[in-house]
Amino acid sequence: MRTALTAVAICAVLGGVARSAPPAASNEATIMSGVTPLILEKNEGEGRAWRPIEGAMGWNAQPGPFIFKVDRHNGGSSHLVFITEDVPPGGTIDRHRHPGADEIIFLQNGLARVTLGDRVSDVHAGATVFAPANTWIEVTNIGTDAIHGVFVFSAPGFDDFMRAESVPEGEKITPLTKAEDAQIMKQHAQAVIYAEP
Repeated sequence: MRTALTAVAICAVLGGVARSAPPAASNEATIMSGVTPLILEKNEGEGRAWRPIEGAMGWNAQPGPFIFKVDRHNGGSSHLVFITEDVPPGGTIDRHRHPGADEIIFLQNGLARVTLGDRVSDVHAGATVFAPANTWIEVTNIGTDAIHGVFVFSAPGFDDFMRAESVPEGEKITPLTKAEDAQIMKQHAQAVIYAEP
């Protein structure tokens, strides 16, 4: 009798667990929710070009191409942003910090001087830099070749700033006025803050 009652109890518990367990996620459910799995080649994605800022010098005075690989608009990720960009010899990603997101930079090739907080290091191909939210970072290409960089952000926000300061690939590029740049910086201060020159 105890064996029969135990068997009934086990079946009741297992039946309740089976009914209360969430259904397994499927590819169809993922696509229906606006998230799209992606496989992208090196030059695939949403190509854009930075608009130079009036009065800028060197690399900052040139339209700079970059590619959004994965973000809210490309693949529908609400959790991360993945971008690729080439930094030419002598080019600098100016000192900045991201209040709302961690940043990972992976240098696929080349030689760079990285300032992270108070630390300065010369790094080579294959280097990974992790900048926790609110950490000041600056990267300068001190080599002779363009550095192919991969940039990952733990939360969206900086992608909106990048879109505001760029144009889609193939569109006419007009420089930003200093006033336009200041307005965009103010509007996106929760995503990025640049150090004063």
